[in-house]
Formats: sequence, structure tokens, C-alpha cells
Amino acid sequence: MPEWMTLETLGLWLRPLIWIVLGLTLATVLGRLVERMGQQRLTRHQRVLFRRLVFYTILGVTVALALQQSGFQIGVLLGAAGILTVALGFASQTSASNVISGLFLLAERPFELGHFIEVDSVRGEVVGIDLLSVKLRSLDNLYIRVPNETLIKTRVTNFTRFPVRRLDLSIGVAYGEDLDRVQRVLLGLVHDNPDCMEEPEPFVYLLEFGASSVDLQLSFWVRATDLRQVRSDVMFGVKKAFDREGIEIPFPHTTLYAGQHSAPIPVSIHHNQDKP
Repeated sequence: MPEWMTLETLGLWLRPLIWIVLGLTLATVLGRLVERMGQQRLTRHQRVLFRRLVFYTILGVTVALALQQSGFQIGVLLGAAGILTVALGFASQTSASNVISGLFLLAERPFELGHFIEVDSVRGEVVGIDLLSVKLRSLDNLYIRVPNETLIKTRVTNFTRFPVRRLDLSIGVAYGEDLDRVQRVLLGLVHDNPDCMEEPEPFVYLLEFGASSVDLQLSFWVRATDLRQVRSDVMFGVKKAFDREGIEIPFPHTTLYAGQHSAPIPVSIHHNQDKP
């Protein structure tokens, strides 16, 4: 039997392997247990971070114990790890800044997993929150990674932080239309839509007298999850209701005017009498 296949050598390799397997199993079970226990008190983001913290902490301890069982000196390894950590800290100041920013984001909680946000003109659904970066999925299914430091320095807009949102639709009508009648048609359209909320009460007010139309704003409240669909449904409904009621949606017109003292350009039609 070769020397490396002796019982003593096999035991030397099996003991750390068993420690690692047990540690991996224990880390997975305890991580899920911590996540389940925090469902009532913690957000989804916090549960994920705590689960990862428990998992990697237990796994690291068991790996250290496995190395000790194999004859490695833990003190030497810790000293080397400390020196390596200092060297990496100087070499990766940006990563350290992202980690610190991630801790601030964890404490502040401006968004959570599943929220739809806008960061530096980039919009997307939050699909991952880590200590270094936040992962977004855009509306066209692109994967976007945003460093935590950028999130701290840049304005962040959260579109789904609150359960309800107000929709403001700008609608133009012709100057000759009865605005009271237009208002009744618009409010009736909103009241007939089951996805539009009755409280707060929807309203219509005049924005401005535009170049080609009287510009109105129709405002009403909807659930944040239904925002895009309701916007489209109401806009389709406005066009159909205006066509049914004979309300004109104007388009820009251009009129050429030469002044009151200028005579109009004469236009006449001559028939060729010589033509057979």
C-alpha cells in the first residue's frame, strides 16, 4: 500500500473534510433559520444580509478548525491574513468606500429588494443588494450594477416606496370646447375605472393656454403596482370618450399674416380658350 494511502494519512485528510461538510450544512441551516425568524421584524434586504453574515461566519470558523485539524498553525494564518488585509485595504480604497457606503445604505434603507428606482438617469428593479454594489434589472431586461458609493452621492428616486401613486396626465382640447363638459367627461372616465382610487378624490385643473390648445391636467391616484397599465388604459379611454362626445383634440396650426395694410394676394384661374 502506498504511503499516502495509510490509515493515518487518510484520517488526516478525512477529518478536515468532515469538518467542512458539517460546517457547510450548519451554516446553511442556521442562515435559513435566521432569515425565517426575521420575517416579522426585518426587511427582505436585511434578512438576506443577516443570512449571508451567519453563513460565511460559521463557514469561516469551520474552515479554520478544519485547517487546525490538518496541522496548520492558525496563529500564523491569522497573522498572514492581517497583513494581507492591510495590503488589500491600501490597494482597494474604492472597494472600502463601497463597503462603508453599503453599511450606510443598510442603516438608512432607501429601497428594498423588488423596488423600482432611478439612479443617475438609470431605472430598474432592485434584484440584489450587496456590500459593494446594487444590482438592477431594467425594463428591457438589462443587468445593471451600481456601486454603493454612487448611490450615496447621487439622488435616488424610489417609485415603489409607497403603495399608492398619483398619476398626472396632460390633455389638450380645442379653444372652442366647453371646459365644464370636458371636465365632467374626464372625471366620469376616472370614476368608471375600477383601478382608479376614489380617495384621494381625482381632479382636473387648467395648466395653461397653449399655442394650439387649452392644456388641462387630469390627476388621480392608483396603486403603485398598477401605474403603467392604468396610465395606458386611461389614455385609451380619453381618446375614445373624446371621439364619442365630439371633443376635439387639436394639433398645431400655422397661420401666415402679412399685416392689415397688405392686400391679399389675388388668385385667379384662366382657361385657355384656344385649346380645342
